[in-house]
Amino acid sequence: MKGYLGIDVGSVSTNIVFMDEETNVLESLYLRTNGQPVVTVQRGLRQIRDKIDKNTVIRGVGTTGSGRQLTGVVVGADAIKNEITAHAVAASHLVPGVQTILEIGGQDSKIIILRNGVVADFAMNTVCAAGTGSFLDQQASRLNIAIEEFGDLALQGKTPVRIAGRCAVFAESDMIHKQQMGFNLDDILAGLCEALVRNYLNNVGKGKEILGPVVFQGGWQPTQE
Repeated sequence: MKGYLGIDVGSVSTNIVFMDEETNVLESLYLRTNGQPVVTVQRGLRQIRDKIDKNTVIRGVGTTGSGRQLTGVVVGADAIKNEITAHAVAASHLVPGVQTILEIGGQDSKIIILRNGVVADFAMNTVCAAGTGSFLDQQASRLNIAIEEFGDLALQGKTPVRIAGRCAVFAESDMIHKQQMGFNLDDILAGLCEALVRNYLNNVGKGKEILGPVVFQGGWQPTQE
């Protein structure tokens, strides 16, 4: 068998995929980076190696994400691409004609505007965690629930609680206040999700023309270890 490896090294997670020559994903792996990108990539590659046929020929390796440069040197990557390019190419491949990409990462979030298959504009939030995945991670920890359970519980909320979401610190204070007022957990979690969305649209998406088709990228997925 012949194939290719794609490695995305972010601040929170590291994702590795093995694809065949027709770009079909045959194996994938999600790991927490935990501040050790090289160690995590090495561990991930060992796990991928154990999943594929020992006679497999790796014809190329590409890296992206905030740790793409260092990882690219370590693995001898054939291509090192920034996240904007990677998101745009992948979305266009999977959803031809896509015009807007909404991406929520662990430590930053992005909006990418495409017109006629070309990136026309983009914006990033790198200042505050309030519009990123780590915002929900932090609140889950504060509420003593596993982030793996966050989404299912939030979807059970019937009346989302309005929570200030412009600043992660203020949001946590407001969340604690709402707890003390007796609001149930499901509604608080749903409110936190809505706060993240408002923050994203009012900051990253402000002034952008969001046209369909729209692709959502990023987000958490179960760890496969």
